[in-house]
Amino acid sequence: MEQMEILDGKIELPKGFVASGVFAGIKRSKKDLALIYSERLANISAVFTTNRVKAAPVILDMERAKKGKAQAIVINSGNANACTGEKGIEDAKSMAKKVAEVLEIEEEDVLVCSTGVIGVPLPMEKVLKGIEVAALSLSKEGGYDAAHAIMTTDTFLKAVTVKFNVEGKDITMTGFAKGSGMIHPNMATMLSFVLTDASVEKATLDKAFKNTVNRTYNMISVDGDMSTNDTAIVMANGMAENKAIQEGTYEFDLFYKALEYVNKTLARLIAKDGEGATKLIEVNVINAKTENDARLAAKAIVNSNLVKTAIFGEDANWGRILAAVGYSGADFDVDKVDIYLKSAKGEVKVCENGSFFAFDESLAKEVLKEKEIFIIVDMKAGEFMATSWGCDLSYDYVKINGSYRT
Repeated sequence: MEQMEILDGKIELPKGFVASGVFAGIKRSKKDLALIYSERLANISAVFTTNRVKAAPVILDMERAKKGKAQAIVINSGNANACTGEKGIEDAKSMAKKVAEVLEIEEEDVLVCSTGVIGVPLPMEKVLKGIEVAALSLSKEGGYDAAHAIMTTDTFLKAVTVKFNVEGKDITMTGFAKGSGMIHPNMATMLSFVLTDASVEKATLDKAFKNTVNRTYNMISVDGDMSTNDTAIVMANGMAENKAIQEGTYEFDLFYKALEYVNKTLARLIAKDGEGATKLIEVNVINAKTENDARLAAKAIVNSNLVKTAIFGEDANWGRILAAVGYSGADFDVDKVDIYLKSAKGEVKVCENGSFFAFDESLAKEVLKEKEIFIIVDMKAGEFMATSWGCDLSYDYVKINGSYRT
């Protein structure tokens, strides 16, 4: 990452972008409405939930995103505007219309995102007034307010900024996201927004973004539940004035690395902030026959409730890991699989060739006491690998979700 300046936890809006986050009254007290605006119409790419039950804003955005252009995004939290019938669609359109009016842009160039409780109509009078306030509050420093306004059960802000140079032009890329519960590929229950002033050809941006989404957001899991509102959007407004980046160039490779780093960082933070989580789990499946085999195995492990509870209990129950690989659909030889557990306290092999291995139980216990746990599965079958991220499953997850509406 030598060619990039990385600002983890920071939001530095790229050239031509402003944002805001305000309290509209959807929630009881915290900020609940965010607005992102680009001075110039931007190329975009977007990925949405694969749940057949889709929220109204997702339905609206899926159609609008087809043209690959947008200039503003309005986001509310506290209410998902999902399972709200035709009224929900009308409300999402009304949000976009209000944004277009106050910013004096085309309504079709406004995207809408919502997150929160399902099956409750939006309090539109409050929402529309909130949009007016948000428009008046737009600023270069408003990224932090916007990032806070999209949070629901999140316990911390998820953000990152990277900077790099393309042919003498300084490029900034910043991303922020929300996500804590109902996290399961594809995609995780989340909202993610990546903004850049780079000039990137529309088709190139679309391919790069969707490829990185598959390697990042689609490789995280908290609880196996898929949301109705999942949305990830990238906006590239070209205001850095670089020559449009095309695939197959050095500039594209640099842009792709930056985009993947931003999405990977946000995905990892979402997994870390899983509801009730006490530990971040990173699964690395290595030496698989194909990348697909590695991805299948890694996703199965990180999504296994039995693996999650074992990590929470600091129990080196490697049989649960191997069982998850077994039902993952990956092609592998069980008699070749080795499994390791690793953390800041060290590394311990717990399974060799798919069978019992006399490992040091006390060392394994020490390894599992840490807050970040790495599970390494060596398939010894090829040269491909994949990484997934998740968290443990604790008593607090039940507490949080048992009273989510209250």
